[in-house]
Amino acid sequence: MPRARRPSTRLSTTFESKSGYGLDRETELASLRAIRRAGGIPTWLGAHAVPPEFSDAASYVEFALEKVLPAARDLAEAADVFVERGAFDAETARRYLTACKQAGLELRIHGDQFTEAGAIPLAVELGARSVDHLEATGAGGVRTLARSDVAAVLLPASALFLGRLQAPARALVDAGAIVALATDFNPGSAFCESLPLVASLAATQLGLALEEILCALTVNAAHVLGRADRIGRLAPGFDADVVLLDAPDWRYLAYHLGGQIVRHVVVKGERVA
Repeated sequence: MPRARRPSTRLSTTFESKSGYGLDRETELASLRAIRRAGGIPTWLGAHAVPPEFSDAASYVEFALEKVLPAARDLAEAADVFVERGAFDAETARRYLTACKQAGLELRIHGDQFTEAGAIPLAVELGARSVDHLEATGAGGVRTLARSDVAAVLLPASALFLGRLQAPARALVDAGAIVALATDFNPGSAFCESLPLVASLAATQLGLALEEILCALTVNAAHVLGRADRIGRLAPGFDADVVLLDAPDWRYLAYHLGGQIVRHVVVKGERVA
């Protein structure tokens, strides 16, 4: 009996992944090594939360910078911090990010997930590549991002999973901000690795047009990762990274809710799925 064709569940040709779930030296470094071995782009989310063995955020950041950063800088491409009430305030985050930037790491920020705690002004001040989440971002934050080169990385699966309002995607795009989309695949708030599902949520919940979604998943995502000169577009001189859909129309990427629509994945000219 001939085997039935099975579409691939993989959509990404390039992925970034973060540490931040160990928050001790060995687990953080092991996470970064695992990401590198898997072919991903590692980000050291060394300031994700304050472990219970530390009295406050400042003392934990001191530990992270002194004990973890010297090794993490050789494994990661970027550093990230969660700027939020109950996590790290803007002052403590500035200290962490400044040290990471001096160590040669690109900067990212988790921010405005539950409250506006200064993440966007800090990202612009320090030249961060991106701010992730933004569910709580107001009109002022939208304007600030639109005037900057900091990308807004929106995570609609996380907002859905937590039952929260979605990020102001339509306002961000209309204001001229750089918008990217990601799964936020993690064990706590978005156990979802499906970019097609994220595309569907972006269309139905964020109000984005399909062309805007495609840009957010490709060229804008490449900008966030510092690779817009080699991935994110089909052009001479770029890596031959191609996703072929098993669908009658490319718009099924967002239209087929939760469907397996990816037929083949090609990375640098070689089929991998």
